[in-house]
Amino acid sequence: MSIPVLQAVANCVDDPSIQRQFCGMKWIAFLPLTLLSACQPGMEHAEADWGIDLPAALKAAASDKQNVLLDFTGSDWCPPCMALHKQVLATKPFADYAKGNLKLVMVDFTESKPLPKEQQQTNEALKQQFKVTGFPTLILLDANGKELDRKDGYGGESTGEVVAWLKEHSAQ
Repeated sequence: MSIPVLQAVANCVDDPSIQRQFCGMKWIAFLPLTLLSACQPGMEHAEADWGIDLPAALKAAASDKQNVLLDFTGSDWCPPCMALHKQVLATKPFADYAKGNLKLVMVDFTESKPLPKEQQQTNEALKQQFKVTGFPTLILLDANGKELDRKDGYGGESTGEVVAWLKEHSAQ
């Protein structure tokens, strides 16, 4: 299977009717990647410091001369989102890189974990503002909120590949 096809399969779409059909089917296609990742020896896991307040993250990023990474996710229903979190965003190498270089903001669209109404509205507004059409979507911003780059979907990239992408597109 070619990489563009894999990325297309791994990207949850925003249309609810397609989500139910396509995202459920793509879980089956995504299973081999998940099983392979579980066999990676020595992968340490660590939680990075994720927030939910973009204005606060931008202010802190300006003060610390860092960038902001937005993670648009369906943390409890989107298999590629869960795989990205487990295989990349919850690893020690990612947390170590993020600690000195990024302010992290999770924009979560949960189904089973209810969010406060205000947070749901904020997340929906951010989704519209950044024209997010599928999950997961990572968006790298400078401290002024300018989009530097984005990654739509998750095709099994390693932590090293994601960190290299972040370094390549970071504001100097």
